[in-house]
Amino acid sequence: MSEKIRCDACPVMCYIAPGQTGACDRYANADGRIIRTDPVVMLSHALQSGNRIVPFANREWNGTAISEPVPADVFVTGIGSGTTYPDYKPAPFIVSSKVEGADMVTVVTEAIFSYCGVKVKIDTDRHLGPEGAKVRFRGEVIGHVTTAEYGSQMLSLGGVHHLTGGSKAEGRETCAAMLALCNAEAVELTIDHGARVTVQAGLPPVVDGTPEHRMRVGCGSATIGMFAAQWQGLVDEVVVVDDHITGVVSEHQAGKVLDWPATGIRIKGYRSTPGRYFRVADPGLGWGGTVLTDPLEILGPWRPEKGARPGMTLLMVSTTGEDHGYYVLDQALIPQKAPLPPDLLPTVALIAENCEPALCTVLFVGGAGGSLRAGVTKNPVLLTRSVQSGRTRLTLGGAECYVWPGGGITFMVDVLDLPKGAFGAVPTPALVAPLEFTLRIGDYLAMGGHTGQMVTVEQALAQGGEYPTAALLRAWPREGER
Repeated sequence: MSEKIRCDACPVMCYIAPGQTGACDRYANADGRIIRTDPVVMLSHALQSGNRIVPFANREWNGTAISEPVPADVFVTGIGSGTTYPDYKPAPFIVSSKVEGADMVTVVTEAIFSYCGVKVKIDTDRHLGPEGAKVRFRGEVIGHVTTAEYGSQMLSLGGVHHLTGGSKAEGRETCAAMLALCNAEAVELTIDHGARVTVQAGLPPVVDGTPEHRMRVGCGSATIGMFAAQWQGLVDEVVVVDDHITGVVSEHQAGKVLDWPATGIRIKGYRSTPGRYFRVADPGLGWGGTVLTDPLEILGPWRPEKGARPGMTLLMVSTTGEDHGYYVLDQALIPQKAPLPPDLLPTVALIAENCEPALCTVLFVGGAGGSLRAGVTKNPVLLTRSVQSGRTRLTLGGAECYVWPGGGITFMVDVLDLPKGAFGAVPTPALVAPLEFTLRIGDYLAMGGHTGQMVTVEQALAQGGEYPTAALLRAWPREGER
């Protein structure tokens, strides 16, 4: 019986039995040799079809170069390429190519990230939890609620302190949650003193079991500014209920421009500027992201000396149009519920029409530092400077990413821009992400790159990388098939 062999593709250094995979399920012992179990993903564009990414080599690879001509713009990604550890070894693929007449080189690897996290944008007005509240996955703390943005709640998850600075369970669950999120899978999170939310990139969030449908059109003040003219002449007063800024049309500057008469309304809250109120109610899952189920709770006594009179009409509406109510003041100036008049229905529908679909967005954030850069060049700082200056283009699985200014190579990428399953993990714990550094060959020579390991695309197809695979050569699917 053949003996176990040691895999050196990550710091775990598994001993793998014949026919078995390591702890990461990404490397296997095949006939006494370590192979990468997933296929290398190749990209190509079809210029005649709107420059869309299309498959070009989807048949089984038998270890020889493909017989059909290799497309001129073929791009070898880091997905399935393998990892070099320790990183003083050259990257698995260093591929030369010609792009629009320029001699280029792409250095490809799957990088192991302990210093990484995800930023999650959740389109909802619902109160998910107080800022700074702990976010948990299967009971373990994996991040926190961060500052809310316009119409969205934000989570910051992962990071080296959760991956490696806490208990083994915390690190394991942090890694599992990030891996699922980065591969566009659904993850249920709980927030201390807040909600239970299911997050999946590109899909609506589910808050306490209820799917969200709309992202708010704006705060209550903005909604007044956008639609005040639509209400003029149809109703005496409009209040747009919002956890952040509740708007009152008769007091608002938009109403003043339209010569909207005063109504004597009184709002319980903190007046910021005319027609704009803060903290009318605690945050929650009700009207406009407040705890309100009855919006009349935010109204004080109406003032006849300021224009209030029996028969006056009032529309109260949320920032998504999902909640709305119509009222008429009785003889005691107390609002009484009444059916919404047909001519007001289109104004509520207009708010809803201007709301964008509520979605979850997941950005992977990583720092491509440390010895990873040694797999690209013998002098790693030159790679850092080249990326920062824009001479070297950094991509993840072929996807464009944003490189932060300042020191190091810190980047962000939308996980939906990568093929599903592009991310992996190792039990250190750490995430594994595909990286490609593309630059001119002259610049690569100048930075001391591993030119002795440079191959052409045809050679890469024929020979494979350090960890070869007998799996299919894949290309990213067409737009619309992702």
